Amino acid sequence: MGNKKNGAGSDNEMLENGEEMTVTLTLDDGTELECVVLTIFEAGGRDYIALLPLDGREAEDGEVYLYRYLEDAEGNPDLANIEDDDEYEIVADAFDELLDTEEYDELVAEEDLDDLE
Repeated sequence: MGNKKNGAGSDNEMLENGEEMTVTLTLDDGTELECVVLTIFEAGGRDYIALLPLDGREAEDGEVYLYRYLEDAEGNPDLANIEDDDEYEIVADAFDELLDTEEYDELVAEEDLDDLE
């Protein structure tokens, strides 16, 4: 898929502060794609990142990119392609489960608000 170019601090720190973080992916064909970081999550003992394109066909389709997420000794983030189909299935399933959990949590929170009214 591509490589990430980003310069500011640790992704986990940025996400914990509630700030929306973006990264620029350089795709195999050389085009650059600006994406928002949806989440960093664990699956199969490794960290992964889910990215949603901000513009173009991919954004309109709601296409999400999944990458292996790594940090070097200084805490600088890096992304690696998921090359193995079995690994990708594990990661995609974990991301789907995370989405389902978040949707459930939102529904429960909405019901709690309705009960207060």
